[in-house]
Amino acid sequence: MNEKNEKRQDIVENKKAQQESYQDLPQAIRDKLEWFQNQKLGIIFHWGLYAQAGIVESWQLSKEDDWARKHGAFRKDLKELRHDYWALNHEFNPINFDPESWAKAAKYAGFKYMIFTTKHHDGFNMYDTKYSDYKITGKDSAFHNNPSADILKYVNEAFRKEGIAIGAYYSKADWHCPFYWEPGSDPRGRYASYDPVQKPELWQKFQKFVENQLVEICQNYGPIDILWLDAGWVNGGHHEFLPMEQIARKIWQIKADTLIVDRTIGGKYENYVTPEQQIPTIPPQKVWESNLTLAKNWGYVPNDQYKSFREILDNIVKIISLGGNVILGVGPKPDGTLPQQALKLMKKLGDWLKVFGEAVYNTRGCPEYVNKNIFMTKKNSDYYLFYNSDEAGHKISVNDLPVKSNTVLSLETGKSVLVNNSIINLPKTAFPYGVIEIKCDK
Repeated sequence: MNEKNEKRQDIVENKKAQQESYQDLPQAIRDKLEWFQNQKLGIIFHWGLYAQAGIVESWQLSKEDDWARKHGAFRKDLKELRHDYWALNHEFNPINFDPESWAKAAKYAGFKYMIFTTKHHDGFNMYDTKYSDYKITGKDSAFHNNPSADILKYVNEAFRKEGIAIGAYYSKADWHCPFYWEPGSDPRGRYASYDPVQKPELWQKFQKFVENQLVEICQNYGPIDILWLDAGWVNGGHHEFLPMEQIARKIWQIKADTLIVDRTIGGKYENYVTPEQQIPTIPPQKVWESNLTLAKNWGYVPNDQYKSFREILDNIVKIISLGGNVILGVGPKPDGTLPQQALKLMKKLGDWLKVFGEAVYNTRGCPEYVNKNIFMTKKNSDYYLFYNSDEAGHKISVNDLPVKSNTVLSLETGKSVLVNNSIINLPKTAFPYGVIEIKCDK
């Protein structure tokens, strides 16, 4: 995304859903949500034909989403753009794809779960689906003869081997599917090219297509811990409804504790909420996860602008203090490697977590203190106070904290931090953020 185009119009919010409480959830899902909150940090890979094009994911295909074409259209004419974009499967050939190296880098970085894009809105499947020929393993795909052609399979296997939980991103929309965008039609935008009320039989075919693919992903590529459903306009209006109760029942028959995230829809099948590219000012009532990119875009764009490590840590510290999880987006390159800028940031994150991870994993937030500019997490009766390196040497009163204690440790050195007349002198840190542990005096 160009700097001039800061506001991405694909970001959809449902503030009502963010503040709703849980309905009646199966106990397996309630238990899994506790597990999820312990994981804290995840990574999401957006990868597909848009990496070959070097554009803002597949949004340029949508007529109404002209924001995606304003600063670097793949082709000037939309008809030509669609034709040439969909033909990229002939070129997309990630011969340096090495999922084991991805998984090792993610493990070192401290990510506990991974979400991979099985299919974006463009309809190109990054796995060997039985329900479409438009796939990475299809005979028209440049990569289809590669031993690792079934990309989702090898990504999931590599990450499981490293002990990282598995999530599957899936777009409920499909702009290549003839049951969603009818051949020869001129779709007005991101929605189906027809009104499902007027063509119920065609819509039923699309419903079955989505259901079949979701069952297929969970059955053939599992165990899947998180099923992360995107394209919130499907199930959100325009008569584009899916039989989510039936779909969820089949998913939970395969694995009873798969978290379903029907993003921006709310209700029973949005098991946790996902504020995108933002930190909520008011923490959601449900379990939540802020979705942030390491660069500006989710997918790979040449010369993308990456965030500084300090900015990334600022976001992580604030989010976990508010009680949320963080998922960081990385866009693999068309050759199958991860961008060096992303790898460098991941390495720095791993270095920091090796020292301070105790204050991150298996903790809960202290959101009531964030508005006082105090960032804390808690584990049982102990608290962890985060402070940036500029605050080293500053004094903080124990009386301002939720626990009155004279037992304070530096996580960086393991040494005691002096508490004098209820005042803590924040120790120096070699990192952008340091952490002190405040133990509850028995």
